Amino acid sequence: MGCSNPKLWLQILFLFPTLSLSDQFFDYGDALAKSLLYFEAQRSGRLPYNQRVTWRHHSGLTDGLEQGVDLVGGYYDAGDNVKFGLPMAFTVTMLSWGVIQFREEIAAAGELGHALEAIKWGTDYFIKAHTHPHVLWAQVGDGDTDHLCWQRPEDMTTSRRAYRLDEDNPGSEVVAETAAAMAAASIVFRRTNPHYSHLLLEHAQQLFEFGDKYRGKYDKSIGGAKGYYTSVSGYMDELLWAAMWLYKATDNLRFFNYTIHNAISFGGITWPITEFSWDVKYAGLQLIASMLRREGKSEEERQILEEYSSKASHYICACLKMNNSTNVERTPGGLLYTRQWNNMQYVSTAVFLLTVYSDHLRSTNQTLSCPANPAVGPHEILSLVKSQVAYILGSNPMGLSYLVGYGHHYPKRVHHRCASMASYRDTKTFVGCTQGYDHWYGRPDPNPNVLVGALVGGPDSKDDFDDRRGNFVQTEACTYNTAPLVAVFAKLHTTTLLSSV
Repeated sequence: MGCSNPKLWLQILFLFPTLSLSDQFFDYGDALAKSLLYFEAQRSGRLPYNQRVTWRHHSGLTDGLEQGVDLVGGYYDAGDNVKFGLPMAFTVTMLSWGVIQFREEIAAAGELGHALEAIKWGTDYFIKAHTHPHVLWAQVGDGDTDHLCWQRPEDMTTSRRAYRLDEDNPGSEVVAETAAAMAAASIVFRRTNPHYSHLLLEHAQQLFEFGDKYRGKYDKSIGGAKGYYTSVSGYMDELLWAAMWLYKATDNLRFFNYTIHNAISFGGITWPITEFSWDVKYAGLQLIASMLRREGKSEEERQILEEYSSKASHYICACLKMNNSTNVERTPGGLLYTRQWNNMQYVSTAVFLLTVYSDHLRSTNQTLSCPANPAVGPHEILSLVKSQVAYILGSNPMGLSYLVGYGHHYPKRVHHRCASMASYRDTKTFVGCTQGYDHWYGRPDPNPNVLVGALVGGPDSKDDFDDRRGNFVQTEACTYNTAPLVAVFAKLHTTTLLSSV
């Protein structure tokens, strides 16, 4: 349970001056369990018998019916009822990477089964959505009509039109990110479900070939996505990212060579990056490549891998505020700050990459060289991770946990249709399109259902937060906010247990 009283913290630290704010009094195991629970709240489709979030029920059971394809399942990305393919795929990629990197830690906390279920709920849907080697159904529902209504997904009356990408309507970002997700997931299931792992890998390779051969921006083919998940970075980062994950999944040098030969033209080593998100994959790509430096055979390969590593170092140093310029800003309370809208997504991806990189330095007995410090050790990087997680869990000027359901004080009015209304299981009374706005949206009362494990958008640049349902910039949560934290919580849980022995 989180300690979210700043005055109490000061008293504790006065009595025990050796305690670190980021080391003590946070139950990372509880945070981990809650983070995985969140994905069950975001499920679309027919819910399983072991569904733990009981205020949810079956929804979207006719998805794809108009187009003659079964698109039942998958995840709602946030507080609305649209299934957007790009953020959903990135969510699954990050969940999978977390399990690959910290499988033992997640298992030790007793949460590996739930983590695998969260991944498979997404990949089962991707298998359905990939109906032909060169066809991927990339979105179900329309954001514009969906946002006119405030309805539980169980009551949806809005359009469930499905949008497909094919040779005439390319969308390399979604296609490549889905390939990355399935390739990463194939590594996750390799030991426990080899047949399923092989199936995922087959889909991943077909999707990569499709996305690479028929290149194009997905939000040109699916115009309705532009207002919600516009691809600002384009598709080249996703193609490199997918190739990297396919190399990790297959050891096939064809994919390794793709990341080498396209490193400059696709922007992989062209400019430094200070964010990692569902849209911009370069920092994650660069960090993985930085751990492959020994795999370069020729002088050209070694040089390009060194450039990838240099860019990864820039990202880590920027988070540490140890670059001479171009650092990630921080709020007065110390939170990494990238931009106003849903800033926590950039915090969670940052702490994930920092955790992975710290682990890499520790296991290889290396240090990081930053302009302001030529020998940054893994413990220093992990210290930043702990401080950011401490902020998330309640050690911040608002004394508020931004992980919903953790501790005593957390956002009670999350911008989320289903959580803000009486549970369908409790009252099956139909709620119409505008009825939800009339009866539920504007209520000052806390949500009837707690969206446990959701990481909301978070505070502004001055650490201020307004817990109001209509304040979607700060109170809406997304699957890709929480996904990177799963592994981070598991790592910190294990680290804390070991340090207490």
